[in-house]
Amino acid sequence: MSPRAPLRVLVSAGPTREWVDPVRFLSNASSGKMGFAIAAEAARRGCAVTLVAGPVALETPTGVRRIDVESAREMLAVLRREFRRADALFMAAAVADWRPARRLGGKWRAKDGGAAGATLALVRNPDVVATLARRKGARSVVAFALETGSGLRRARGKLVRKNADFIVLNDASVLNSERATVTILGQDGTVQRVERRTKRAVAAKLVDLVDPRRERRA
Repeated sequence: MSPRAPLRVLVSAGPTREWVDPVRFLSNASSGKMGFAIAAEAARRGCAVTLVAGPVALETPTGVRRIDVESAREMLAVLRREFRRADALFMAAAVADWRPARRLGGKWRAKDGGAAGATLALVRNPDVVATLARRKGARSVVAFALETGSGLRRARGKLVRKNADFIVLNDASVLNSERATVTILGQDGTVQRVERRTKRAVAAKLVDLVDPRRERRA
């Protein structure tokens, strides 16, 4: 009997940057630690892991193939290509919802006219998870939702709209933290709560969602 082929896991991590001009950009406070922890855990289990990372200051986990990107559209292009040969996607990246309508070629000098305020036109970025999951077939998609309130209702709505198999709900306390509390909602109605665990421990719970060998280890 031939050995089972390794599970092919695709992970996104970190923020994106949407440039206003050559020296300014829109971004967020994502450190990428959760996505990197998932990639590391999957690699430890023998999965073939590709990590698509926004701009973060983290070392590549051992055994992981890493691709660096910057903008939301760059991340989508790479993930779309890599998802074709993946078995599971963990969409842990904090992708910017909006980008400037126009990137200026020179430094934005709105203050030079002495105005007390300025307006920056924004356009919506593509919904990366929804775009990829639309034609996921038998592949597993684990999405993430960061909410500042309880967020359960909104997370359930996202789970359906984005056609994900699971959605991981957390709040702003997870940003740049070594620990996380998450609620994992399944398309089948299951709910798992993981309280104040290290991100490595949370990553192990998340990889269990797509690892077909988890029952044999239990």
